[in-house]
Amino acid sequence: MTGAQGQDRESLTTMFQRLIANYGPITLQHYMGEANARYYAGKDPLGSGGDFITAPEISQMFGELIGLWLADIWIRAGRDEAVHYVELGPGRGTLAKDALRAMKRYGLEPQVHFVESSTTLKDIQIAAVPGARLHADLSTLPMDGPLLVVGNEFLDALPVRQLVRIADGWRERMVDVQDGRFRPVAGTKPMDAAIPPALKDSPEGTLIETCPGAAAVVYELAGRLVHQGGAALLIDYGHDAPRTGSTLQALKAHQRVDPFTMPGEADLTCHVDFAALANVALSHDCRHLGTVTQGRFLRDLGIEARAQALAKVAPQHEAALHLAKDRLIEEGQMGALFKVMGLASPDWPDGASF
Repeated sequence: MTGAQGQDRESLTTMFQRLIANYGPITLQHYMGEANARYYAGKDPLGSGGDFITAPEISQMFGELIGLWLADIWIRAGRDEAVHYVELGPGRGTLAKDALRAMKRYGLEPQVHFVESSTTLKDIQIAAVPGARLHADLSTLPMDGPLLVVGNEFLDALPVRQLVRIADGWRERMVDVQDGRFRPVAGTKPMDAAIPPALKDSPEGTLIETCPGAAAVVYELAGRLVHQGGAALLIDYGHDAPRTGSTLQALKAHQRVDPFTMPGEADLTCHVDFAALANVALSHDCRHLGTVTQGRFLRDLGIEARAQALAKVAPQHEAALHLAKDRLIEEGQMGALFKVMGLASPDWPDGASF
């Protein structure tokens, strides 16, 4: 750890400790939001030298197939030329670069827009995709022309709110300092009014998660698709049916660590509730094309044939290609845990695999 990194960690830890000492425990949503804002602000967390590896970094096939999906639905929707490619949290720009290359083969050359908050990653993204326009959030995206939106491992880092059932009812999960360490605790304010009727009488210890940030992003996206046309693919690890329990985890150097240590130095994530987000989109009259596993999605788009074709061109890389393909689609790896949710404008066609 460099001195600067240690200083950053110490300052965020000190800030939390001072805040809790003066005002009492903070919400988990506050803790996760501040920690991830610090984490992503000034570092490249991707790759073998970072903290995690995303699907586009595993194989070019991932981005290529995303590009083919977008080109296919764009063609069947009428080939509107004034179309925008929008990527949420584009990492190093790898997915966009691969997807745009595949789109171009079918005549789709959209204006590129990246929604990104990391200063460090912005420079890397522009180097990968020169000419891309950068946005801090969705609000500054063009208001005209269809949007082709991709969000890969974007929603999982948005801060969640956790509610836990104790003997006296439902409380929000907070973060306190005990014996010099951050600890999750139940708050004191009753939260029963925020609980869905079906869960109100759940047994003591039941915990539910909601993600206001993810809901807000999907609601705004849905509204854009309804009014401007277009389609979106949101890809992340998560579940497509309601569930209970905490899914909060932290990754550092490709290893799971305690999420309540080193705030700002580890990547804090939670599973995405795709069932809830589908309902958010539907409430805005957007089409929910479906939610499928990543394994099924990539198989339906032909990843196995693509791997074989690449292996013929570069036989020396055949073993690596098939290992990468398996990592993306096999159930024991990313294939079942990761889901792909498709959204579209009401007047756009169905998407492949849904």
